[in-house]
Amino acid sequence: MLHQILLGSCILVVNVAIAALAAFVLELVFRRLHLWVLQPPQHVKLFLLLLGTLLWTLATVTAAIWVWALSLHALGAFATLEEAVYFALEAFTTLGLGDLVPAHEWRILAAMAAANGFLQFGLLTALLIEALRQVRVAQIDHRHRQKAGGDGAVR
Repeated sequence: MLHQILLGSCILVVNVAIAALAAFVLELVFRRLHLWVLQPPQHVKLFLLLLGTLLWTLATVTAAIWVWALSLHALGAFATLEEAVYFALEAFTTLGLGDLVPAHEWRILAAMAAANGFLQFGLLTALLIEALRQVRVAQIDHRHRQKAGGDGAVR
């Protein structure tokens, strides 16, 4: 049991690091695109940022699932990589169909994968909403400043 908790914790730390790195890179991209996003047409640019951010989020989640799948396969919890990927996806999304389960000695890892998925989806959703809110607020503020003559005061 303790070895499962230790291994699961290591996998969780790797996935937290992946999520943190992805959030950091996303913030750098948003900062680099800040002036471009403020210029018209703002709605098109907001749509493109949303699309790009959603794809980035999907890539981050996919990477985390692969970390779990490769780990479970390497540990021998599943005979094939396809089974490990399927199980990791099922556990990570907390779907939990139960049609494919790891051997008894690895079942704690299944719960840890589900907890990892639950936490990562929550974190990435919060970051996505906050980033897009910040972009939209900056766009609206920029538009008000332009209407006011550039000095920031709305007349």
